[in-house]
Amino acid sequence: MGTTATDPRPGVPDLPPTGTPLIEVDSIGKTYGSVVALVDVSTTVHAGEVTCVLGDNGAGKSTFIKILAGAHEHTSGRFVVDGVSRHFSSPRAALNLGIATVYQDLAVVPLMPVWRNFFLGSELTKGRGPLRRLDIKAMKRIAKQELAAMGIDLRDLDQPIGTLSGGERQCVAISRAVYFGARVLILDEPTAALGVRQSGVVLKYIAKARDRGLGVIFITHNPHHAYPVGDRFMLLRRGRSMGTFTKAELPLDELVRMMAGGTELEALSHELERDLPGSAVTRELEAEVAQVRPDSPDQPA
Repeated sequence: MGTTATDPRPGVPDLPPTGTPLIEVDSIGKTYGSVVALVDVSTTVHAGEVTCVLGDNGAGKSTFIKILAGAHEHTSGRFVVDGVSRHFSSPRAALNLGIATVYQDLAVVPLMPVWRNFFLGSELTKGRGPLRRLDIKAMKRIAKQELAAMGIDLRDLDQPIGTLSGGERQCVAISRAVYFGARVLILDEPTAALGVRQSGVVLKYIAKARDRGLGVIFITHNPHHAYPVGDRFMLLRRGRSMGTFTKAELPLDELVRMMAGGTELEALSHELERDLPGSAVTRELEAEVAQVRPDSPDQPA
């Protein structure tokens, strides 16, 4: 009689109490030859908390992710995991320590069923030698059980994953990472291409991962998506950190203002008003400044 192969996951991690530092980066920097991509970035990721990393395109978010995920090594500063200074040589090294990354471009095979994508690359088998084959029954059972544990109720695990909504595919990827032993979950712009409703679905499962004790790193350019689930907020601009703040220290309107570059917009508006007084471009920019800075004296009553 054939036997089911050993479950390939590293095992349910022994998560520390909420608030325990899992990852600490201290003055991290990254250069590519003469190109400086990241400078003097510091933050801490805690168990049972969501750390949001915000910034526009070119702010350094992708470089930061690649360092944490083991795709690139940092060139300066300290990267500490579980109290030990690390230099990852590959994504496998990060995964072995429970650091899993779910990229915006999900690594799924659209025409394969949900359960097969859940175990993609780590399939369970049964039998030995020439009789060895996929243990489809076990994989379906586990996938259904693990998705349900995250509150994800799919109608049919046999349906191609490409037929799911973008939010549902993101949630399957999150559940898969949790099942395979993630202690730190890095999410790369998971809501960027989603509508309001589907974004809300993904945010709900981010909160569920946090409530299970994981340290979540939520990369986004949208402060309105970050704020409902975030516990800490690190802002990046042009490869530098503008600081890390708790929710108590940073109201939403201030986060929006910092993200939008209110001071820079105001300076540009004054410059254009001098060079192009009364132009349509200047009026549009003044309106944008008024939105970012509601206390602006230029805002219409």
